[in-house]
Amino acid sequence: MSAGTKDIQIVVNGQLRAAPEGQSVIELLAWLEIDGARVAVELNRSIVRRDDWEKTEVGEGATLEIVQFVGGG
Repeated sequence: MSAGTKDIQIVVNGQLRAAPEGQSVIELLAWLEIDGARVAVELNRSIVRRDDWEKTEVGEGATLEIVQFVGGG
């Protein structure tokens, strides 16, 4: 946590996590070191369209499910 930044409590894939306050979905993915190119994001039981990731803020108590797509054959 940097000076002046408050942490919030969120749940990511069933695990309680502390994350910086005020992050958008895309910023949170970067903070979690998850490549957004191959994931789907559900926030509080609603799918968040990729076009909305930048403008959708993750708030205190949010529940996220992040599903990573894996290719194979």
